[in-house]
Amino acid sequence: MAHELGLGPVLRWPITSRTTLQDGLYRYDAIARLQDANLAKHQQRPVADIGKYVQLGPLGTALLPTERPQVLLIDEVDKSDVDLPNDLLNVLEEGEYLIPELVRIADSHESVQVGLERAAAPAPIRRGTVRCHAFPIVVMTSNGEREFPPAFLRRCLRLDIVEPDSRRLEAIVSAHLGEEALAASADILQQFLQRRSTGELATDQLLNAIFLTMHPDQTGVADRRELAELVLKHLSATY
Repeated sequence: MAHELGLGPVLRWPITSRTTLQDGLYRYDAIARLQDANLAKHQQRPVADIGKYVQLGPLGTALLPTERPQVLLIDEVDKSDVDLPNDLLNVLEEGEYLIPELVRIADSHESVQVGLERAAAPAPIRRGTVRCHAFPIVVMTSNGEREFPPAFLRRCLRLDIVEPDSRRLEAIVSAHLGEEALAASADILQQFLQRRSTGELATDQLLNAIFLTMHPDQTGVADRRELAELVLKHLSATY
């Protein structure tokens, strides 16, 4: 979408069990500011502006008031703790958030330059408030490892991605490994389809199997089918 619509680089926010809304919005390094302030006092030089210690996260950057919307990927949102989906609701619905550290000094510092996610140049934040002009395009992925609250799901357009069929798999192999690899791996592809029908397999296992069978010298396994069997293990298998 970002490429087709010319919306610039995609912002990425990978989620873990420890991720909070704050991580996505901004980070304020109060310890570094305190250390620098003490050093500046010792060296008798001016203290650096507070904006040096504020870095917007991927969600915070996506909500900046840019002329055109930005694209944000929130990857594996189902890995978050139970609070994050509900915490996201108001921010995504209102398209704005506050940076309290900047709100407190707004009377004396109306505009502060802060760092951005994946950007060299800073951006001005006025009176500690970030409010988008155009709502970002937010894509969230989930592996289906948990249920989400209804209020969260109502705000999403849900798309279930089915397992790729043989034609789609051929296109994937060709795109990642080239036409030569596709032509030489018809047997591995069939082996993958047969094994997938009896258990869970991921598409990247197919790509790994094809790559390794084309480079057997890197594995120490000479037999092509044996090597594929080693890679194409069912993900739900017990060892």
